[in-house]
Amino acid sequence: MKNKKILIIGAGLSGAATAYFLKRKGIKASIFEREKECGGLCRSIKKGGFTFDFSGHLLHFRNPEVLSLVKKILKGNLTKHKRQSFIYTFNRFILSPYQVNFYNLPQTAAAECLKGLRLANNNGRFKSNNSNFLEWIKGNFGEGIAKHFMVPYNLKFWKTPLDKLSSEWADRFIVRRSFKSIKDDFSHHTPQILGYNAYFWYPKKGGIEKLIEGFSFGLNVNLRHEVEEIDLKEKQVRFKTGRKEKFDILITTLALPELIKVIKGLPKTITTSLKKLSWISIYNINLGVEGRLHPGRHWIYFPQNKLKFFRTGFYHNFSDSLTPPDKSSLYIEISYANSNHLDKSKLESRILKDLKKCGIIDKDNKVKVKCINDIKYAYPVYDHNWREARDKVLKYLNSQNILSVGRFGSWRYLSMEDVILEAKDTAEAIYRNEI
Repeated sequence: MKNKKILIIGAGLSGAATAYFLKRKGIKASIFEREKECGGLCRSIKKGGFTFDFSGHLLHFRNPEVLSLVKKILKGNLTKHKRQSFIYTFNRFILSPYQVNFYNLPQTAAAECLKGLRLANNNGRFKSNNSNFLEWIKGNFGEGIAKHFMVPYNLKFWKTPLDKLSSEWADRFIVRRSFKSIKDDFSHHTPQILGYNAYFWYPKKGGIEKLIEGFSFGLNVNLRHEVEEIDLKEKQVRFKTGRKEKFDILITTLALPELIKVIKGLPKTITTSLKKLSWISIYNINLGVEGRLHPGRHWIYFPQNKLKFFRTGFYHNFSDSLTPPDKSSLYIEISYANSNHLDKSKLESRILKDLKKCGIIDKDNKVKVKCINDIKYAYPVYDHNWREARDKVLKYLNSQNILSVGRFGSWRYLSMEDVILEAKDTAEAIYRNEI
């Protein structure tokens, strides 16, 4: 194994972490990154005294080993936060998740949600095996919660009819509780902070890119090397610099749809499968403003169509080091589908009006700095083509000694912890000669 030549395309979290774990096994790998720096979407941008990420990038840990590793890599530069996230609805902010905190809604809406939940839960037995995401929502939460939050928010986010989406991802990321538990909390108005992200971790200083700096330290990284072509027959990667590199194993973190452009001689069935994959893009506006906004609040969801963005978050509440004194920084996220055009010409002025309309900023919060990221690949869409198309592509790539990893390489909704665990598993499989 040590004599095999391993190339990694992409120095984001997935590529850097995979190389890190290979190095721990005594296996060399060369990383090739098209940008002038490592990080991918896990980078931080410094501008006018502010530090911005590529939208919200927070660490959530279910696995104590990953938490221990990240603490070691960051050398103590890590802080734990108890999540304070909210939903803006009925002209008020209620604690997230909606489905366990809706008692703060107006009385009629709250009663509607509770009644629907009682009918849907069928004496506490959840309905998990639904054919689509819309059925999953109504089967688990009822018509009231579906109407007032789950359906409008998810339509706004996924930009896809919910009956066209699979529900196989939902159990892992969306909180469900028994009707009895929620009714008890409802009766006592007990606030609940639940879910996989009830707590999160973030670097004390420097932004999320500190994680990448830790993983990529000491690795063989070749920057400004964008892939021109992958030749499967010759097992060779040609870069736009003119450089050519042979490989025994190729690990790629490129978004799967991008492979159509770079892999020479793909079978028609694989090209067809790649064309079936869908995704949503995120237009991320980061703002540095005067004054201190929403102390203690971390992020807010917006299900209303009349507001352009689906989420805003507050960097300065993750770390004081990200802003100058008496300033705030926030990220705003607008979702758009890969098949639709987003008119960006008047978007910034519209966003500022919407932020003021719902009380996120006011006239005193003058904008000092802005930083815009247009993220083409943000979330793979779990439509009814997803499973078959993805599996067919990954199986073919594996047959060619190509491992496609990361959120966009494996085309899955992965957290940063998931990416780190996948990188560890990939390195161990290579070490055991399973690939």
